[in-house]
Amino acid sequence: MSDLYICLISIHGLIKAHNPELGRDPDTGGQIKYVIELAEALGKTEGISKVDLLTRRIVDENLDSAYSEKEEIISQKSRIVRLDAGPDEYIAKEQLWDHLDSYVDNAVEYLRTQSRLPDLLHSHYADAGYVGSKLSHILGIPLVHTGHSLGRVKRRRLIAAGLERDFIEERYNMTRRIEAEETTLASAVRVITSTHQEIEEQYELYDFYQPQVMHVIAPGTNLEHFYPSDGNEWQSDITAELTRFLQSPEKPIVLAIARPDARKNFSTLISAFGESPALQEVANLVLVAGNRDDINEMDTGSQEVIQEIFQLIDLYDLYGKVAYPKHHQSEDISTLYRLAALSRGVFVNPALTEPFGLTLIEAAACGLPIVATEDGGPRDIIGNCKNGILVDPLDAEAIAESCYAIITDNNKWNSYSSSGIAGVTQFYSWSAHARQYLQMLKPVLASAAPPIVRSDSRPPASKNDRALFSDLDKNLLGNTEELPELVRQIRSHRKKIYFGIATGRHLSSALKVMRKNSIPEPDVLITSLGTEIYYAPQLNEDLVWRRHIEKGWTPQLVRRALTDIPGIVLQPKEKQGRFKISYFINPDIAPPLEEIQHILHREDLSVNVIFSFGQFLDILPIRASKGLALRYFAARWGVALDHILTAGGSGADEDMMLGNTLAVVVENRHQEELSQLKEADNIYFASRAHAGGILEAIDYYDFFDRCSPPETTAGESND
Repeated sequence: MSDLYICLISIHGLIKAHNPELGRDPDTGGQIKYVIELAEALGKTEGISKVDLLTRRIVDENLDSAYSEKEEIISQKSRIVRLDAGPDEYIAKEQLWDHLDSYVDNAVEYLRTQSRLPDLLHSHYADAGYVGSKLSHILGIPLVHTGHSLGRVKRRRLIAAGLERDFIEERYNMTRRIEAEETTLASAVRVITSTHQEIEEQYELYDFYQPQVMHVIAPGTNLEHFYPSDGNEWQSDITAELTRFLQSPEKPIVLAIARPDARKNFSTLISAFGESPALQEVANLVLVAGNRDDINEMDTGSQEVIQEIFQLIDLYDLYGKVAYPKHHQSEDISTLYRLAALSRGVFVNPALTEPFGLTLIEAAACGLPIVATEDGGPRDIIGNCKNGILVDPLDAEAIAESCYAIITDNNKWNSYSSSGIAGVTQFYSWSAHARQYLQMLKPVLASAAPPIVRSDSRPPASKNDRALFSDLDKNLLGNTEELPELVRQIRSHRKKIYFGIATGRHLSSALKVMRKNSIPEPDVLITSLGTEIYYAPQLNEDLVWRRHIEKGWTPQLVRRALTDIPGIVLQPKEKQGRFKISYFINPDIAPPLEEIQHILHREDLSVNVIFSFGQFLDILPIRASKGLALRYFAARWGVALDHILTAGGSGADEDMMLGNTLAVVVENRHQEELSQLKEADNIYFASRAHAGGILEAIDYYDFFDRCSPPETTAGESND
């Protein structure tokens, strides 16, 4: 295992190699630091030749122009690659979901331009998991995933906090997030967690819970940035910033650093300090809650946290005893840890939930004892480093007593300080993380098949630069008056376009209905809902695609799992396929689709569930669908997705139409299954039915010439 090319994927937040703006908002926290340092560490590891960190490109006048650069070097072998998706400006992760299919298509295009495809994809968080799963299915590259935080866990905690389900869904897009997490767990060959608690108490909540593929590899910390005090911290700029808040700046510091998020629980820490005269007598409190210019310009959640901090400081009259700076640089964080250690203070992480706790190992590396929530990662960290006390994050008295006990006991402080430094070196260095990472990958890469798409592939001597794909039933067919004109236009442009059919029918059934309606033989025929691909002129089946999608496909177990489910009945034998199990479904009787998916996932079945025409339910391998098959064709034949016009009319066509393809939903009584696509980019809803709707879209996109939506061209051709 050598010369590896690893592609990390982390889409949301503000990612840059130098001076990342951690704490700017709820999306720019520990995960950002984690992926940047992971990329840097892997780039320094023997056996790895290249590391790309894919994220979203942002062009926003309110942000550093670095976020608009398409590439940024991290180290000699690692770099950040920024790809477009959605609006130019910065948006929160909850608003990204509608743009992820476009991100997938842009990522495929980027990876195909490289001299070779990656050996491994590694996604971070649910949105990147969605992207990574699609890329893995299209390109045939193994996927590793790190969740960082999980939707089912968050939803439970938000409900416990008193929030209504409808509000949670509207605010956090929770259903889409959890569906993406389930799909990612079904697709990933390995899942990396920071603690055993994540595996045992968090991932266990998921239908597709597979502990045998989950590995604990604790994050590292950069020991070149985080190290014990050298005694010069009193002269730093950030020290001067704190001093202007404090009456007695020489006192030990109780330090907390986190983004302004209610889950970080600053309020209980302030209450603990405010209700303990003894702690106030011996220490100052320093709260570093991100950066802010104008509170009114912050997002609502951050505003509420900052306002509560101010209110509690006023309530307990803590002026002169608490510092809460507005601004800090990323390099100030390590100085703050060392300053607190130099003052013989303590670091506190009172978060309600903490999947890991990067700040804890950073503090430990600087020799600063810790008091931390007994949830999640801190249990492992203190268990390994023996450098602090675990507390109930809602017990203000216990927090105050623990801080006081450490600060006022020199022997205890010294023991925790030295143990923390030694423990981080042993358990939490990035070099140790990278070694464990490569060890985990050995069996994965040893058994991995080659990617199913070659880099920058294209059939020789082909001049076709675009393609038209359509379904048959209720889409291409059904308008006998306008079908001949569509056929004439396709025939007249065959030297310029590929013509493709994507249908739920079997090959023989599709050929029969095409001949009956004088539809020309397509260059590409995707049948059985994307489980089979055939190429003209001999209609040879793509056996690479067949071998790719059959992995993990166990149809007998699918049929067994759905036996006796009310409202679904197997279709006749002639409607079944090697990679397609077809049912009739009565939505008035059958369970919701989400419940059917739960049933299959609980049986560890990796599948795609497709509902169409209001009465059909099809179960496919997870790597198969019309959209995945079309993108595999596009990548293998070198056709840009924004030069492919896809025509659909039912739910089975949805993933074929999302992303960068040009698309048309033709008028028919089943188009309401696609009504949620009305706000999507590059999807045109035709007023005419069947072939007439496709002709309408050809004119709308000027498909044979300009080949783009009229509103995006500004009168110029994209050819």
